[in-house]
Amino acid sequence: MQPHPNVRAVQDALTAAGTLDGAGEPSTVRLLPDAVHTAAAAAEALGVEVGQIANSLIFDADDAPLLVLTSGAHRVDTAGLAASIGVTRLRRATPEFVRAHTGQPIGGVAPLGHPHPLRTLVDTALAAYPEIWAAGGVPQAVFPTTYAELLRVTAGSPAEVA
Repeated sequence: MQPHPNVRAVQDALTAAGTLDGAGEPSTVRLLPDAVHTAAAAAEALGVEVGQIANSLIFDADDAPLLVLTSGAHRVDTAGLAASIGVTRLRRATPEFVRAHTGQPIGGVAPLGHPHPLRTLVDTALAAYPEIWAAGGVPQAVFPTTYAELLRVTAGSPAEVA
């Protein structure tokens, strides 16, 4: 069976960037038996701590997309984050906004593999883990990587988001 086009796009982006997992091996998208729409479900399916899940959240930041990669153990403080990045309005994006800017559905948004690069913030809490897991383009796809790799491959900025 051919992988979903979103999964192929994410794997192609991972490969092109030379993305590594926590063991220093090339990062590979893995398909789980079932969709995992929450960090808790992903952590349970992978046998890892919920904090190791890098949630990819798209926000509408003054009408521009903002990707926030946050630890599954956190909730984003939108008011504090808006103030720290200098936007007047920061709100969760609609499913249509998310798909328009990422090509991916909510619950499966990957940190990369989008039609165009997105401004990205990466939760500093993820640095506490030697390996973290992110979505791979659809809700049942995930891949392992590290905090340093997420910063590198997304050209993201470290941020305290909770």
